[in-house]
Amino acid sequence: MSEERPGQFPFTRGIYPTMYRGRLWTMRQYAGYATAEESNRRYRYLLEQGQTGLSIAFDLPTQMGYDSDHALAEPEVGKVGVAIDSLADMEVLFDGIPLDRVSTSMTINATAAILLAMYVAVAQQQSVPLDRIDGTTQNDILKEYIARGTYIYPPRPSLRLVTDTFAFCAEHLPRWNPISISGYHIREAGATAVQEVAFTLANGLTYLQAAVDAGLDVDRVAPSLSFFFAAQMQLLEEVAKFRAARRLWARLVRERFQPKDPRSMMLRFHTQTAGVALTAQQPDNNVVRVTIQALAGVLGGTQSLHTNARDEALALPTEASALLALRTQQVIAYESGVPATVDPLAGSYLIEHLTDEIERRARERIEQLEAAGGQLRAIETGLVQREIAESAFREAQAIDRGEMVVVGVNRFQSDSPVRAETLRIDPEVLTRQKARLARVRAGRDGAAVQRELDRLDAAARGTDNLLPPILDAVRAYVTIGEICDVLRAAFSTYRPPVVV
Repeated sequence: MSEERPGQFPFTRGIYPTMYRGRLWTMRQYAGYATAEESNRRYRYLLEQGQTGLSIAFDLPTQMGYDSDHALAEPEVGKVGVAIDSLADMEVLFDGIPLDRVSTSMTINATAAILLAMYVAVAQQQSVPLDRIDGTTQNDILKEYIARGTYIYPPRPSLRLVTDTFAFCAEHLPRWNPISISGYHIREAGATAVQEVAFTLANGLTYLQAAVDAGLDVDRVAPSLSFFFAAQMQLLEEVAKFRAARRLWARLVRERFQPKDPRSMMLRFHTQTAGVALTAQQPDNNVVRVTIQALAGVLGGTQSLHTNARDEALALPTEASALLALRTQQVIAYESGVPATVDPLAGSYLIEHLTDEIERRARERIEQLEAAGGQLRAIETGLVQREIAESAFREAQAIDRGEMVVVGVNRFQSDSPVRAETLRIDPEVLTRQKARLARVRAGRDGAAVQRELDRLDAAARGTDNLLPPILDAVRAYVTIGEICDVLRAAFSTYRPPVVV
């Protein structure tokens, strides 16, 4: 392995020949809360402090396709991310932020096509050419069934939305990544490093096969795929995990799809430090944890990085803790010396052994899933979910027995109360959000809204690409809830299997 060159197949040592000597990773801090106004202020502040890309957190109603005035939505409006009901919110969210100069990642899945359409509409209002729009929609619905739960429709129509997004981006948004295939949430749910690699790459193969089955050329789709992994506490295992994932993906894509473009085999990925590793006890310890995890991502060759804030086990991060998390990346980038070497751990006996072992075991698991009917079938029957639940249970038992030490939790505890300033969401957020939604509904063209909803319904019940009618509906200020209600009627809603 050590004789392989960075930037060459199978990309074990990195996807670029010079890695961070040529360009640092994108520092993309995940943020969003309350209304579009509050989130816009946080984004502009972080950009002023040296952040190099945006990463948008949306609230649960936005993720689940409900407007803020829906009875199921009201308790969650603005709580874990920003509330977006219509294009009017998106216009405020990016006010004063030039979309031709900022790369934006949106952590959104079931409603990803709608949020992407809103982003395109805002960019067009700014007169930004579509070929200048740069960013990513997570759009990874399979991992929602596996680990996270913010799905709306059954897997097969959801896959159609994903492949329609692939086709739309291939034609109109050449710099946009239409999907970020996420192992992060799989790992957060309790998966091991091997399971994270296996299940994430199995999802990636499923998406790529669905695109090819839909008539898309592999070399038109595969280079635009991106991935998203967690960085956990086992520093050396995590570095090896990133290398193994990169190498295994390159080999699997070459074996199964025979691409002609080398970029089709490159695994480009974003890393986020492990939220599940943060503790409410002794929260200052989280700064150390995040530093170790961030270093794992950098040593593993990540393309972008989010570092969690020290107080996220208690609440959404304050401005001060979000800034400290960004400074953690900047210290690694500019003071550690690590980026000056293309592949600092190349030739390490332990790293190379771990890389080989993780790749071997992950490939075996992927092949077992395929022999059992494929990844989609394994998700529909709950097989993957059950395996992750079993791994999470084993880890919880190890912590309870003290076999796995968590400083401040099961060893080195302190009786001192936690004293930390936390961010609290203004209870008036719901009132303000509902008022803007009411103004949008009162001010729009009702006939145009109905016309666009009828067009969307016809497309959903047919075979046309869904992105153009969604974009037209968004421009008419049709809300997320209204669009999703049409798709719910056409596709039905998903009921997960009971996993025992």
